[in-house]
Amino acid sequence: FAMFEAMTAGELFLQSFSSGVITHTEIDWLLLQQGRFSRSERAAMQRLGRLLDEGQIHLGCRVAPNLNRQRQTT
Repeated sequence: FAMFEAMTAGELFLQSFSSGVITHTEIDWLLLQQGRFSRSERAAMQRLGRLLDEGQIHLGCRVAPNLNRQRQTT
């Protein structure tokens, strides 16, 4: 989980909300860190859970931006 050390729960929420995707690894990180979250971070994670339940955010994987661009041009 070293890649998440510089990321906050709020940043992860925004990334997931804007992309519509959250990964298994990101959920695992959230669960391990939940005891350290501030009140506002806990509220954001509750909203993220509701968005998952509603199907507005999906469990999946992220494609690297440069790979995505290559696929669009071919």
